[in-house]
Amino acid sequence: MQTGVAYRVEVSVKDQQLRVFDGNVEHRAYIISTSKYGTGNEIDSNKTPLGYFEIKEKIGDGEKFGTIFKGRYPVGVFDFSEYSDEDLILSRILWLNGTDPENANTFDRYIYIHGTNHEDSLGQPKSCGCIRMFNEDILELYELLPIGTSIFIYD
Repeated sequence: MQTGVAYRVEVSVKDQQLRVFDGNVEHRAYIISTSKYGTGNEIDSNKTPLGYFEIKEKIGDGEKFGTIFKGRYPVGVFDFSEYSDEDLILSRILWLNGTDPENANTFDRYIYIHGTNHEDSLGQPKSCGCIRMFNEDILELYELLPIGTSIFIYD
């Protein structure tokens, strides 16, 4: 459901929080997890990039809660009663494109905002570069934000 409201998003690496704004008014805040390797824009660094971005692609329309994505294709549904060490991409994907010269490689680095099977680690930097969210939260965010939404990631 697209709302017609032009939201913008800010991601604080320090606070491990993603906030959605309607103008200057905070609309919603979510607990997240950024990279355990810190921040940076280097290829193959597994770091969370900083700067300005936009949502370039949305993946997962109509898929079930907990859908597992491999190579951006649905391959099954995660069983939350089972533990997996694997860092899975679940439920929905918001694929980011860097709009600054320094982070222009972000799309090619496959940096996403996505659901995770490690919800217990949210609030701590534990990802491999992406921004992890609770699966219920990414479902909500996915419906709220259209392609082209501005995102600012900062320390």
